[in-house]
Amino acid sequence: MLFQDKDKPVQVSLSEGRSYELAFGPLSELPLKMREAGLRPGKCVVVTDTNVAGHYRATLDAILQYDGWDPLILTLPAGEETKSPKPLQAIYDAALAWNIDRQTPVLALGGGVIGDLAGFAASSILRGVPFVQIPTSLIAQVDSSIGGKTGINHDEGKNLIGAFYQPRLVLIDTKLLYTLPRREWSSGLAEIIKHALIQDEPFFAWMESTMPQILARDPAVIDDLVYRAAAIKAEVVSEDEFERGRRAILNYGHTFGHALEKVLGYGVLTHGEAVTVGMRAALFMSRRFSRKIDQERVDRILLQIPIPPIPATISIANVREAMASDKKRESDRLRFVLLKKIGQAYVTDDVTVSDVDAAWAFALGRT
Repeated sequence: MLFQDKDKPVQVSLSEGRSYELAFGPLSELPLKMREAGLRPGKCVVVTDTNVAGHYRATLDAILQYDGWDPLILTLPAGEETKSPKPLQAIYDAALAWNIDRQTPVLALGGGVIGDLAGFAASSILRGVPFVQIPTSLIAQVDSSIGGKTGINHDEGKNLIGAFYQPRLVLIDTKLLYTLPRREWSSGLAEIIKHALIQDEPFFAWMESTMPQILARDPAVIDDLVYRAAAIKAEVVSEDEFERGRRAILNYGHTFGHALEKVLGYGVLTHGEAVTVGMRAALFMSRRFSRKIDQERVDRILLQIPIPPIPATISIANVREAMASDKKRESDRLRFVLLKKIGQAYVTDDVTVSDVDAAWAFALGRT
């Protein structure tokens, strides 16, 4: 059965015998899970943003203090602009002024931006302190909090400064998702669809049949949705921690999506919205190389993710040129993740400029 193990924690297995747990449960279990991960009460640094703080800052503060922790809570502005050098410096300044040591954990309470930023701070301050993820967005619970990718953006492109730095623990409380704005919920669904497309056709079929409930955030399906999507990410990361091989399939739609984000300006589209457009472009390209892919079936579910209109002033040449800064390129050749069929992906650089332009034309509605 698709969800037969959903009551078990998911282990992310890493090189040299290391591992960490994706713990599914309420926020109140955080102190217990931190102890199980080898973290003992003392000082801790919590990084969050203005949106999340209004819902959960006081609750987390009380939970930590009750268990003997002394939290320093840093609340940063919400938005993609926070994933940048100045907020990173602010974390360094506050943590060092508070006289932390190498056993002081950094906790990320927020979505992908906060997780990436706080994780990079944890990886670099004092040459590395323990890191705990408490993801509050759908995209973070199923994707960005799992696997150790941390970092910030640069004017030249997204995620160009960063490090692989694995958390000691990821606590996933699906109840935190019910305060998400509708747009952020839809954005997270894009990454879940991606996971199904690259690895799990039965999960994709289940999503097809339950999409109305998923879009409505029906509690009857949310736990299953998050558990399976997070487990897929954990499976892929466990096979390839540092993205030297198979893990690259997780970038399906991202080579296109990151270019669109750069051209539009970060924050105009959510990451999931940009990736949805990118997945449609990659789907079109996949169909050109494999007749096994059911393009209409995949496109039918992707089109259920609401996307704001892309300005007509954004040309195919603009987005193609923006792809040149993609960090996944090798020897100046872009690498694309394509689908052989639903549930099976591969990486190729055997793609022409005309292939890229045709895919963009389809995804941007310029055909």
